[in-house]
Amino acid sequence: MKVAIIGAGSLGQSIAKGLLTSDALTSLCLTRRNLSSLKAFEGVEKVTLTTDNIEAIKQAEVIIFAVQPRHFEGILNDLKPYLTENHVLISVITGFAIARMEAIVGPHYYVIRAMPNTAASVGQSMTCFSTNIKGKEKSDLAKTIFNSMGTALEIPEEQLQAATVICASGIAFWMRLIRATTQGAIQLGFEAHEAHQLAMQTCFGAASLLKQSGKHPEEEIDRVTTPSGCTIEGLNEMEHQGLSSSLIKGINASFEKINQIKTK
Repeated sequence: MKVAIIGAGSLGQSIAKGLLTSDALTSLCLTRRNLSSLKAFEGVEKVTLTTDNIEAIKQAEVIIFAVQPRHFEGILNDLKPYLTENHVLISVITGFAIARMEAIVGPHYYVIRAMPNTAASVGQSMTCFSTNIKGKEKSDLAKTIFNSMGTALEIPEEQLQAATVICASGIAFWMRLIRATTQGAIQLGFEAHEAHQLAMQTCFGAASLLKQSGKHPEEEIDRVTTPSGCTIEGLNEMEHQGLSSSLIKGINASFEKINQIKTK
């Protein structure tokens, strides 16, 4: 599999790191206007760096677009004369609908719209993706690509905006919760590095428990709460202060914002 990533910023580089762990990858070309930010990939086997998008797609079978939304339409128009019907076009760009891509390149291309998150760099991304009618033929390929950097799920495109909030913005939400837990641990007397380790591993353990057991979070909560105990005391105080409500409101606010981006 020959892949080009057009616009290797933070997300593009995370995807690149995930792809490099895949046995299916034969070559990877990364583009960016300033190559100095791609120094981590210099000399890496299978990787080519260039500022030339046209040259990059000539070497690729799969093209992953990770540019800023305001630049995407112009880049697609520039590359259109060099695209072949064998190219698989994958966009990880917020708010840019499949129909807009088809309006530029035509419906006869394999078009896939996906939203991985930055955990792709460590093989733990949750990636949701959708396809156009033609792109449906490449759903298995998309799963192979995104499963190589975590877990992939195909969903209807109308759910992709919501998935972006939960999975991509969600990384930041969880980071903030880990940070808050770390601060709490420091207040209880732990050194900063110890507090960070405690919070991080406990979060990872909680997610791993749910993933492996398939249980509802409340079932696992019930296992560690006892009558008149410290756990239920802490949980109830958090709920009195609006923990769940604040998180849900934040998710909804993020979703409202992403829908504004979509309509611009």
